[in-house]
Amino acid sequence: MGQFEGKTAIVTGSSRGIGAEVAKLLAAQGAAVVVNYRQKAPRADKVAAGIKAAGGRAVAVGADLTTQEGVHALVSAAMENFGSLDLLVLNASGGMESGVQEDYALKLNRDAQVNMLNAAVMLMPEGSRVVFVTSHQAHFIDTVPTMADYEPVARSKRAGEDALRDLIPQLTNHGISLVVVSGDMIEGTVTATLLDRANPGAIEARRTEAGRLYSVEEFAAEVAAMAGADVETGHTEYVGGADYFPAAPEQHQP
Repeated sequence: MGQFEGKTAIVTGSSRGIGAEVAKLLAAQGAAVVVNYRQKAPRADKVAAGIKAAGGRAVAVGADLTTQEGVHALVSAAMENFGSLDLLVLNASGGMESGVQEDYALKLNRDAQVNMLNAAVMLMPEGSRVVFVTSHQAHFIDTVPTMADYEPVARSKRAGEDALRDLIPQLTNHGISLVVVSGDMIEGTVTATLLDRANPGAIEARRTEAGRLYSVEEFAAEVAAMAGADVETGHTEYVGGADYFPAAPEQHQP
């Protein structure tokens, strides 16, 4: 019997990278998992198939979280396929992709996070948890400058974190906790690759400053662990290199 036996999790942005690894880890602990993708159906199908081949339960659902239709497709999939929704991992993020609208980062990293939570909260029972995944570069953006190419994304993710923290009183009324997991640059992620492409040597420089950078698998393990950790609502879990940054911005108290 795993820690999440009989529970259902939605992991946004889980067709690859950190989200895919988190989905696999939660499934290995007994959770039924809704694997979310925006465009890459084959990747998401492969993640879900791998979970099922290992004896777990999963379904891949295509949904653009910047639309209300996409948000409701995910929560509906959890209820229709597994009958509950107990864990929401808000992992999807973006804004550095080419060809997106100027306000896309805010739409995805702030508005979609809030919309996703609001759609889920009425279905989540007491004792449920929401995990928001962010980066140190975003979490500390008000006190530590970041690379110019990443600043709009970092500020949109910080805005998303602040908006979610504003909802803590509402979540508390429902018996639901919110945990934030903030990580340093992660080796092998799309964001790290794009940043290094825009600023050659950025990854190596940060690796030197931090001593080491976490891999996708290592960071995903930390995220999955916080899904069931005994911590207070509003807790921020720092993964790698946080001592490089000054004190975190003032956070809303539950």
